[in-house]
Amino acid sequence: MPRFPESPSAALIHAAGKGSMSSGDRSAAAERRSTQRVRVSREDLEGYYPTSADDAGPGHGADVVQHDLTDPTQPDPTQPGPGQRWSTWRSVAKGQRGPEPLPDWVVTRDAAIDTELGILKTGKEADAFLIERAVPAGAESTPDLTLDQAATRCLLVAKRYRSLEHGQFHRGSEYTEGRTVRRTRDQRAMEDRKSAWGRAVSATQWADAEFIALRTAWEAGAPVPYPVQIDGTEVLMEFVGTEETDDLGRTQPIAAPRLTRVRPSDDLLESYWEQLTYGMSVLARLGFAHGDLSPYNILADGERLVIIDLPQVVDLAANPFSSDVLLRDCRTVCDWFTARGLDVDADALFADLLAQAF
Repeated sequence: MPRFPESPSAALIHAAGKGSMSSGDRSAAAERRSTQRVRVSREDLEGYYPTSADDAGPGHGADVVQHDLTDPTQPDPTQPGPGQRWSTWRSVAKGQRGPEPLPDWVVTRDAAIDTELGILKTGKEADAFLIERAVPAGAESTPDLTLDQAATRCLLVAKRYRSLEHGQFHRGSEYTEGRTVRRTRDQRAMEDRKSAWGRAVSATQWADAEFIALRTAWEAGAPVPYPVQIDGTEVLMEFVGTEETDDLGRTQPIAAPRLTRVRPSDDLLESYWEQLTYGMSVLARLGFAHGDLSPYNILADGERLVIIDLPQVVDLAANPFSSDVLLRDCRTVCDWFTARGLDVDADALFADLLAQAF
């Protein structure tokens, strides 16, 4: 069982020593600790990723267990358990949430609990985890619930950026050229990668860049996941995929495959091309190039395409490498479509995107 972070009151109790408190005081302190919202780190969740539905608990596709709330030996399903945390929606500032109007599937209730369901993808600079945000049974009467907040459950992707010493992304200067940060102290720290603060700021910069790019692209109509919120180096966004129910009534999330794994029909291939070039055009009109666009960074969710992984978006006006980066994006995606029989021209696409950008 993982060791959860010690709450402030628990730390004070431990420092003071058990003998210095009466049993009544310890009982009251324990009650206060049980109601605190403890943030759960990635390390705290190690070992809680279910390997099968039989190993999983409620929210992992297993049968829901009915708990007797009057039995003190039973865990309270309305409180976070192992591998869970309270929803962080209210703990971030308004500017750290997704653009309005919010999609009706986004859960914003204080009573909601985030449950980690497992890892979706590991990357060079970040890992993506599947999160279920849901209001548990028995919490419907919580005062924060209102009639206009209909959503009680949604699936999210938590993309968590690693610090530089643990990352493998070595082409940062090509993408960050021309970027600025608000505080000169942070800018100096980023230039000094040897300092702990510099590494932390750089890791946060990638998360900020992706969240801002997703917000801007979503508002402009680009086919990208909806960005729900950002908290430090964690970006929460829409889960792109479906849920399937087996014969036993258990649900299993199925992530949309990457474009490189699908074999579309001729008609669907043309539709995919139109959707992709539209998305690239929206980014170009915003002054962006994706920077790392490939069939591995495009999801095929049925008949729709969704562009993902935008931390390295390049400013077409400020970055001196922008033309090379945009041309590389065009050639990479055109090669994939050409190999499947669609007659497309990377140079023509490149010229068209530049014309829209300027």
